[in-house]
Amino acid sequence: LDEQIEFAERNHMPFPVIADPKLELRDALQLPTFAIQGHRLYKRLALVAVGGWIAKVFYPVFPPDRSAQDVVDWLRATEGE
Repeated sequence: LDEQIEFAERNHMPFPVIADPKLELRDALQLPTFAIQGHRLYKRLALVAVGGWIAKVFYPVFPPDRSAQDVVDWLRATEGE
């Protein structure tokens, strides 16, 4: 988490960084993970939360360089709904 916080601060991310070391979110939402070097990590995905609910899941993220624009496009298309 310390490395993620440092990354977020260095990149001026305007939202909080959270940690889920017990993978409770994975279990509750059946999110995809993978194992590497003894660690279990989340696969790349994007969640859009609105009012405490997950409104949209972007997975798989492909191609990775389009992911942010795909999320922005979806947000613009659903604005005001």
